[in-house]
Amino acid sequence: MTDQTIDNSTNTPGWKSYYELCKPKVVMLIVFTAVVGMFLAVPGMVPWQPLIFGTIGIGLAASSAAAINHFLDQKYDAKMARTKGRPLPHGDLNGTQVLGFAFTIGAIAMLMLTFLVNELTAFLTFLSLIGYAVVYTVYLKHATPQNIVIGGAAGAAPPVLGWTAVTGTIDPHSLLLFLIIFIWTPPHFWALAVARREEYAKADIPMLPVTHGAEFTRLQIVLYTVLLIVVSLLPFLTGMSGYLYLAFAIGLGFWFLYYAVLLKKTADDVIAMKAFRVSIYYLMIIFAVLLIDHYI
Repeated sequence: MTDQTIDNSTNTPGWKSYYELCKPKVVMLIVFTAVVGMFLAVPGMVPWQPLIFGTIGIGLAASSAAAINHFLDQKYDAKMARTKGRPLPHGDLNGTQVLGFAFTIGAIAMLMLTFLVNELTAFLTFLSLIGYAVVYTVYLKHATPQNIVIGGAAGAAPPVLGWTAVTGTIDPHSLLLFLIIFIWTPPHFWALAVARREEYAKADIPMLPVTHGAEFTRLQIVLYTVLLIVVSLLPFLTGMSGYLYLAFAIGLGFWFLYYAVLLKKTADDVIAMKAFRVSIYYLMIIFAVLLIDHYI
């Protein structure tokens, strides 16, 4: 293996293979939004125990879900250029190793959250893990072109989990953070799906651009981005955030919308990938501004 994910001297997988199973970029974004939820839950500093153990537990649970997703999607991943280099289709790991890793870190996450954070956070995290790793991956992804809309609920949970880790309750403000990510998910993922629609078609995955066409999907991206701008104003309108957040929410929203409209006009897959990347920056920045606004 050129990436040296296999240690040839022992014929055992290297740490890089397991690291790739965790989908680290996705997990980092999940953990970041969860941590922001923790800090928004209190006026001052987050207590050290939920901050440390909550962050680790949520991160491990997300990594476990990602590894299970790798296992369940391996035959589809092998058909797509974007995913065929993943550890399972590439032959760096086998199914037993992947499931063993997933269940081990998942069990550690549940024990940590249950005994060192609180039971509600553990329960909600477990629901999110099952929602993504099983309900979305096994059923929704292959059953309906609305897969990412319905399944997005699992991916939108982290700020609620972070908030709950600190307070032990589900606060309405945390649900506003959930709603922002929930509405953000379809235009974010559909931009990628438009650019990779031929790969999804080859893998027989009914993503929206495969079942309804790229033009229809591009329109949906624009409409969802407009809805996202409206939803992103709710933290300000409810008194959760101030004018700094409002200014960034509007600016970031129209930045995302610019690329959504540009994609609709040009039907350019290069623009689709730019819109996909912009959507990631959008979410990172808007949550960072939520945090900054909270303390000034």
